[in-house]
Amino acid sequence: MSFRPAAAVGMSLAEVDTPCLILELDAFERNLRRLPDSLAGRNIQLRPHAKSHKSPDIAQRQIALGAVGVCCQKVSEAEAMVDGGIRDVLIANEVVGAAKLKSLTALAKRATIKVCADDAGNVHDLDVAARAAGVTLEVLVEVDVGAHRCGVAPGAPAATLGGAIAACRNLCFAGLQAYQGAAQHVRKVAERREAIARAVDDVRLTQRLLREAGINCDYVTGAGTGSYMFEAASSVYNELQAGSYVFMDADYARNDWTESGIPQFEHSLFVWTTVMSATMPGRAVVDAGLKASSVDSGMPRVADYADIEYLKASDEHGVLQFNGDTRLKVGDKLKLIPGHCDPTVNLYDWYVCVRNGRVEALWPITARGAVL
Repeated sequence: MSFRPAAAVGMSLAEVDTPCLILELDAFERNLRRLPDSLAGRNIQLRPHAKSHKSPDIAQRQIALGAVGVCCQKVSEAEAMVDGGIRDVLIANEVVGAAKLKSLTALAKRATIKVCADDAGNVHDLDVAARAAGVTLEVLVEVDVGAHRCGVAPGAPAATLGGAIAACRNLCFAGLQAYQGAAQHVRKVAERREAIARAVDDVRLTQRLLREAGINCDYVTGAGTGSYMFEAASSVYNELQAGSYVFMDADYARNDWTESGIPQFEHSLFVWTTVMSATMPGRAVVDAGLKASSVDSGMPRVADYADIEYLKASDEHGVLQFNGDTRLKVGDKLKLIPGHCDPTVNLYDWYVCVRNGRVEALWPITARGAVL
């Protein structure tokens, strides 16, 4: 169910209802251009991760600037992208279970779809589902290059699984998914760089063993906003999956970016909130709590006010703390920088797109709640 937007095109920002998700278009558009511009002259492709924005409107803008397609985490998320006109989607995740496999193979009839695997039994199930649907599925081996989430061990285990995919009549071995997610928010540049160097070594070993088994492996995809220039410089990765760069969030802002080669992206995504109570000196309560901003990566930051701290959140309330020089009154509106942009986006139905203090567009968050 999609609820009424908090705004209408032409409104001033001050008139926009709260809490809502606002997208500052000037900063967003600079971010959109900044990443592909930073890759100029490199033989590498961009496939942004749509789990950050869940929006075909944004995906289309990324593709217009040179992206080859998008990544998704779930089949239903990929369905929303394809329905929105995106023709090339990598599900950078495992797809398990008969219902999801049926949806996956149906989607492969409508667009170019790739999927990941890290288990021989799942490879068998993918093959059976592809045969039943009359399609050939492109399957990548997901290699655990340090995130210790999904992924088969690099080297011989990954190469063996690649061989199992290549041997299937209804599957095509497409390459390696090698995303080092744990490195993205490592604060120090040198430590992030070292983590990606280890991932690159893991990929090279796996590629060598695949070649020795007679299996070509030229396609390696991975990387995120916090590290993508390291993967780009490796001569191993040829596709990058950065996603958060379009928005940035408070957690990414805590990273050190000095001498990383990664440009300084801007905060473009905010939760717009109203002071609903101000009964105590030095404290105020806003109408954006746990149901308005994800706190898995820490509390949101208050934009434009260095001396105001978002102290704690409950379901529908956020408590602000500030010094005696700051004055907030009931009805004042503030911008919050989400701690983690991806799950915050998933709380909303609409982007309220703002330029120069006025609502320019409303974009639906089409894949909101797409968890299947």
